[in-house]
Amino acid sequence: MWNKAIETMRRPDMEALQLERLKATVGRVYNNVPFYRKRLDDAGVTPESIKSLKDLQRIPFTVKNDLRDHYPFGLFAVPMKDIVRIHASSGTTGKPTTVGYTRADLEMWSECVARLVMAAGATGDDVAQIAFGYGLFTGAFGLHAGLEKVGAAIIPMSSGNTEKQIMIMQDYKSTVLVSTPSYALYMAEVMAEMGVKQSDIALKYGLFGAEGSTEEMRAQLESRWGIIATENYGMSELVGPGVSGECIHKTGMHINEDCFIPEIINPETGEVLEYGEKGELVITTILKEGIPLLRYRTKDITRLIPEVCPCGRTSIRMEKIQGRSDDMLIIRGVNVFPSQVESVLLGMPHISPHYQLEVSKNGFVDALKVIVELEDSSLLESFSQLEALEKSIRHKLQVVLGLDARVQLTEPKTIERSMGKAKRVIDLR
Repeated sequence: MWNKAIETMRRPDMEALQLERLKATVGRVYNNVPFYRKRLDDAGVTPESIKSLKDLQRIPFTVKNDLRDHYPFGLFAVPMKDIVRIHASSGTTGKPTTVGYTRADLEMWSECVARLVMAAGATGDDVAQIAFGYGLFTGAFGLHAGLEKVGAAIIPMSSGNTEKQIMIMQDYKSTVLVSTPSYALYMAEVMAEMGVKQSDIALKYGLFGAEGSTEEMRAQLESRWGIIATENYGMSELVGPGVSGECIHKTGMHINEDCFIPEIINPETGEVLEYGEKGELVITTILKEGIPLLRYRTKDITRLIPEVCPCGRTSIRMEKIQGRSDDMLIIRGVNVFPSQVESVLLGMPHISPHYQLEVSKNGFVDALKVIVELEDSSLLESFSQLEALEKSIRHKLQVVLGLDARVQLTEPKTIERSMGKAKRVIDLR
């Protein structure tokens, strides 16, 4: 463990530390961020009124639009002279959410990531190839700092130039790969096309994040690369990667609870749910200086697991993200998450791990088409085999989703590959 004292802390001691830091954070934003002062005053909450962790529920939620409404620096809790780094989200649906880091924030960030990469198997003896894009995106810098902190040698490859990625992986004997799961699958395809075998590389661990994935995708990654594949979680608004991550036992993502307080709520009502119940993840940052956030609604659907992990860490864990509440598709009254479709497709023979969901309207009725890429073009020569495969996929999707979806089988490599997050849904409605 990187920090055994924190990672194995007794529950009463952790809750006492969380309460102390929560009080300080509420005081910081109340005194330094006009938005939060008004929001807390309207809710009848003062820093002095926070007496227990239960009082967290009295604080109103913060949502992404709050950051956009105060773009770019309106929610910063320190003067700009104390900000040493600025990152931002991609901003594909509007103004980017902008975050600032003090020196203490950067140290906290690298500490959080160091814990998670060691839990996933990485050590100072490793050579880590980072295939996230560097830039305003937090992913590359976060994993870079954490892996560097534990002493690993960093190859800051960034994303793209896939054949060179494979060459560098061979020549530099990379033992850790950092990327999105979908890009790692694409890299495995390119590696096979280049004639490079698993025995030609030294890779041992895959630290994957920035997009959700299923257990079926994990199985594909581990099989194609011959690695232990773990997932980590974060978002730029909170810190970047470093909020939580899996250990090698893969029993859920350990949350760095001394820095983040997690809650699960009913996304419709805002009601706080019990451990084990599935709902929307809400995170309160309790150690950030630059831009602390109170009860930030992540839109990610998961559940919290309180039992002690076999690895010995006592931190609360979160289950793999099932999907996002705002990415959920409603097709003829049925809730559909892309992850449900992925779990069906990746367990079937003859198809690649690349797919897309196309949603359209037929008159007033929603229609779902699942575009599935074949693994081998030779199957196209047999109509009967294609028809049988299509029927099998359609039947399994109907069982899992509870609705009938059209299935379109396509030739290998017809679905666009992504160097970052894969585009799974095309909504034409």
